[in-house]
Amino acid sequence: MSESLSMYQASVPVLIRALRNFRHILDKGHAHALAQGYDPAVLLQARLYPDMLPLLRQVQIATDTAKFAPARLAGVESPRFEDTETTFEELQTRLDRALEFLGTFTPAQIDGSEGRDVVLPRRSGDQHFSGRDYLLGFVLPNLLFHVGIAYAILRHNGVPLGKMDYLGEA
Repeated sequence: MSESLSMYQASVPVLIRALRNFRHILDKGHAHALAQGYDPAVLLQARLYPDMLPLLRQVQIATDTAKFAPARLAGVESPRFEDTETTFEELQTRLDRALEFLGTFTPAQIDGSEGRDVVLPRRSGDQHFSGRDYLLGFVLPNLLFHVGIAYAILRHNGVPLGKMDYLGEA
């Protein structure tokens, strides 16, 4: 008989792994720019297409998504980040702060949140989800989208990244 997957197991460890891998990807991007002799800030403003957000915003959105998820599922407040980062070092600090926050959650806070009403504030009006639908239909796809776009921006700019940089170690 297989063990069921809890909301905690489907959220916090997955979010932590994605952000740790994101740190690694950013480290490689920063090191590549320095090794090639150009200002790493160039990469922070890089985009895949003119109407897409730059790398810097991809990191900010990914960390917001990751830190708000368990907070909303647990019914607690998430720390607010000011979105003032302008360097790789500041983005790494932001990732560290998000990871630290994620590390404060216990299974008891998240498990059983499948049916919790989660309200996502939007300019066009609040969006309502069950906890399960919020996690599986919004949080995880959104987080992985922004990490994936950041990976693609760096790869497009010559950073030597591979699939295992994105996936990390199990």
